[in-house]
Amino acid sequence: MINKCLFPVAGYGTRFLPATKALAKEMMPVVNKPLVQYGVEEAIEAGLTRIGFVTGRGKRAIADHFDISYELEHQISGSGKEKYLESIREVMATAQFSFTRQNEMKGLGHAILTGETLIGNEPFGVVLADDLCLADPGEPNVMAQMVKIYKQFRCSIVAVMEVPEDEIHKYGVIKGESMKEGLVRVDDMVEKPTRDKAPSNLAIIGRYILTPDIFDIIRDTKPGKNDEVQLTDALLQQAKDGCVMAYKFKGTRFDCGSVDGFVSATNHVYQHIYTEL
Repeated sequence: MINKCLFPVAGYGTRFLPATKALAKEMMPVVNKPLVQYGVEEAIEAGLTRIGFVTGRGKRAIADHFDISYELEHQISGSGKEKYLESIREVMATAQFSFTRQNEMKGLGHAILTGETLIGNEPFGVVLADDLCLADPGEPNVMAQMVKIYKQFRCSIVAVMEVPEDEIHKYGVIKGESMKEGLVRVDDMVEKPTRDKAPSNLAIIGRYILTPDIFDIIRDTKPGKNDEVQLTDALLQQAKDGCVMAYKFKGTRFDCGSVDGFVSATNHVYQHIYTEL
């Protein structure tokens, strides 16, 4: 019913310069695994095994990561070092990958629209690899939680979390009618509002499930904040015309698009996951 997931990965990663001058920010490792692999593994565990990437210039390392490196395989064949490739081999054996290129950086909405050729007329997930989301022990991951919600409501779903007032300007923010614990039917949505204009403290993070009519809505969406085509604006129109649900997910999220968040994620993964392997 839903088996595709789109990864917009064309951004420049300017907050991590000079490291991202020649390195795709999505390839920055949290301990020993690049950010984008965490996101792909999350999608696969949720049943989304057809993975599409919207890339840009300087992002070839992402495609290479999800492909066989014959020279490397030959060099470590039969050695104890092969175990370090187990996770990526499993990903490559499970998922199918496709790529298209975003020629201009015109916002997340434009990136999603660029990925239409990879999605077609189907519902699909979206993962922003900057947001590292880790499931609580014994619980399904965030995307799997959202797939379950989608199967019930068959409409677009956005993941949200409560954020402090002094950080509200960094996010798209929603408000709406509470349907049940942790689930809100959206009736308003604002991209990066000032504190005094924020409709709530529920901020959208980088996990979505979108219905395919979003493509036509984005096509008709004029540039908004920062003169970019905002996915938030398109989702607000979709909410007015039909239904968009906001889901307060269970799990831990790290903003790895910021240095502080990236360091916190690295420390957490090392202490709670890597050392237990």
